[in-house]
Amino acid sequence: MDESKLYGELTPSGGGDPIPLLKRKLLVGRRPSCDITLRFPNVSSHHCELELINGYWFVRDLGSANGIKVNDSRCDQKWVFPGDTLTVAKHRYEMSYHGLGDRPEDEEENPFSKSLMEKAGLTGGGRRKRIPEPVDIPKVQTDDDVAMEWLMGDRGN
Repeated sequence: MDESKLYGELTPSGGGDPIPLLKRKLLVGRRPSCDITLRFPNVSSHHCELELINGYWFVRDLGSANGIKVNDSRCDQKWVFPGDTLTVAKHRYEMSYHGLGDRPEDEEENPFSKSLMEKAGLTGGGRRKRIPEPVDIPKVQTDDDVAMEWLMGDRGN
């Protein structure tokens, strides 16, 4: 794989320098270790992944808190064709590249694959619920316990 090859660009919609797509698989996020670093507080540390498959780019959300959109439609994964707009959190980019070969079918997401809560972004997004640590609760002896011990033959002898 030739790492110096340019596979396309993401051009910020509000102006700014285009971001070169230099590898066939790119991790996009806020962390400096990402292939494409977007230093915005609403971008997750590992937000999404772009992958060049058979000459066309495909984007996958990685469980980010603020999601992705292709052409203003929120999605978990989708083909991003030349001229499409990719939104990462609220940051819009135009995808520029020359597709090769037959254009893949852009399959619609299965409408039954997610609950309404997930579709509304109310579950499954980036933040994890904190599970409390188990607490040892001391056993308190009740009158029922004393009666059960007496019935079972343990009468304190």
